Amino acid sequence: MNWRKIYEKLTEITDHKNLPLRIFFVVLISLPLFHFSDFYQHFYVYLTGNVITRIFTQQWRLVLISVLLFTAFLIPLSFRRKVNWAEYGLVTAFFVSFFVEMYGFPLTILLASKYFFTPGINLPEHVIKFRIFNLDFGMDLAMSYGAFLIIIGAFLIIVGWITIYRKMKKEDFVMSGVYSFSRHPQYFGFILIIAGWFIGWPTILTVIMAPILIYKYIALSKKEEKELLKKIPEYQEYKAKTPFFI
Repeated sequence: MNWRKIYEKLTEITDHKNLPLRIFFVVLISLPLFHFSDFYQHFYVYLTGNVITRIFTQQWRLVLISVLLFTAFLIPLSFRRKVNWAEYGLVTAFFVSFFVEMYGFPLTILLASKYFFTPGINLPEHVIKFRIFNLDFGMDLAMSYGAFLIIIGAFLIIVGWITIYRKMKKEDFVMSGVYSFSRHPQYFGFILIIAGWFIGWPTILTVIMAPILIYKYIALSKKEEKELLKKIPEYQEYKAKTPFFI
């Protein structure tokens, strides 16, 4: 074991300006481990369909509003590179089918409950309750955690868009603001949103689609970097001093 290389790596990490952010995300990612039983129960009742007694159905206005809201986040992602709507087709399909299952017709949960429903099973307790459109909503611990990831992801996307919008007239390529901490804050934000929905509403759809979409955004980030390295000479220096995501 090369202790010198390990020491140099640790020094590099601890001296980095992103250290507080990295510590924050390490703590954030570790939280489910401290509440393993709550998260396990949450995933169990959703993937087996036992949560069927709590879900809404036929709420198509919620489906429409939710789809419009989250697909709107696709638009700011096009400001840093040319729009290619084909690249967004998969994630759009994910959100449409996801919200149809969540508020319209929960096919996965209905099918799972047919075979795995257990009468009298304990459902996770709600830690947050609120009312929208005359409907009572409740969120257990895992769902609240997922919502927090979604909020952070949405914040990164919005801040990234604002940064580009304000500086695009002065800079050929934005490397300041939030982009001085992350080379791809908007893509990272979208990955957090996808992870948040996966944790908050785990179904067969999200189990299959979430890893595919996360891979897609990582691939898009790398593709974008190859294009920028060819067009912008100073990008290599920017890449060397700015983390990929965090």
